[in-house]
Amino acid sequence: MRLTLSSESVRNTVMTNEDGQVLYRTSTPFRLGVRTTTIFKVVPNTNPSDMQDHLEAIGEIKWHLFGPSMMRLNGREMNTDQFIPRHGFTGRKRTFMGPDARSYRWDMLYNVVVLSHNDDTRRELARSHRRSLGIIGPRREPSLDIHSDLMPMLDTVVLTFVYVEKLRMDKEERRKRAAASGGGP
Repeated sequence: MRLTLSSESVRNTVMTNEDGQVLYRTSTPFRLGVRTTTIFKVVPNTNPSDMQDHLEAIGEIKWHLFGPSMMRLNGREMNTDQFIPRHGFTGRKRTFMGPDARSYRWDMLYNVVVLSHNDDTRRELARSHRRSLGIIGPRREPSLDIHSDLMPMLDTVVLTFVYVEKLRMDKEERRKRAAASGGGP
């Protein structure tokens, strides 16, 4: 499955499937202090007189500048340092236990994030793609390709993707600012 994002800003985007159907929406209102990203999921309407699908808040991320951020998914509160801790020398790896009791790992590469099993197989299960203007190769909107094995835990994948992609984007922004100021890579 491919989720196409309306914006590279994962904190304020609409995620659609290959048919253009909205599946998720993220929203992060501007405010000073702790900002909160809310993740909404489209829920089919059961009322036959109202054919509109509805958005239901399924999770949120409270972004703390100091100390661990907090996540909530379907009512369960999780400290990010415990639920999706950093690993590796540079902290570019994040692991979490899925609802299927398997360990998963997000790798924050230079310009994308990749999800795989956190075992010896390291089987890739999801990969993000940046927007491509089509100058070299085909034009493409930002997206996340997700293996069909992950469909039962898609909410968890989306929540953790928003979290690690925001961290990766922050690292990229710091790199750009350092390079512009002559601070090196």
